[in-house]
Amino acid sequence: MTKADTTVELDDFDRKILAILRKDGRITFTDLAQQVGLSKTPCQQRVRRLVEQGVISGFAAIVDPAKVGLDHVAFAEVRLSDTREAALREFNAAVRRIPEIEECHMIASSFDYLLKVRTSDMRRYRTVLGEKISSLPHVANTSTFVVMETVREAAR
Repeated sequence: MTKADTTVELDDFDRKILAILRKDGRITFTDLAQQVGLSKTPCQQRVRRLVEQGVISGFAAIVDPAKVGLDHVAFAEVRLSDTREAALREFNAAVRRIPEIEECHMIASSFDYLLKVRTSDMRRYRTVLGEKISSLPHVANTSTFVVMETVREAAR
């Protein structure tokens, strides 16, 4: 599948709708329509189409990690011992089962993956690293970077 197969044509109204919903996913259709410059029904139809096309993949509450005791963030570089396709699939599937791993990115670098791991504190991170991440299929070694301060973070 090429990028052209997955790209969805968006007009200015669609782009405005997406920008507003990214800031406030709970906005009413009446308010959204007013801000976009459409009537309510066409606005609802556009949002429904964006959902059906997969442009909007869902709506979720954005939780403040500190308020729920998960304000310790570390990034772990992971180097695999085997990077053949089957090993990558096995690693990817196993990563998805670890709730503390908030993000996982395959990287073109001297290591293979970069994991964003969110825990309650350093002690819990050490446990997650030692018992979960290091036990993932084909992990050869890891290196950790602890976040001291988050300056900007994308809303999930």
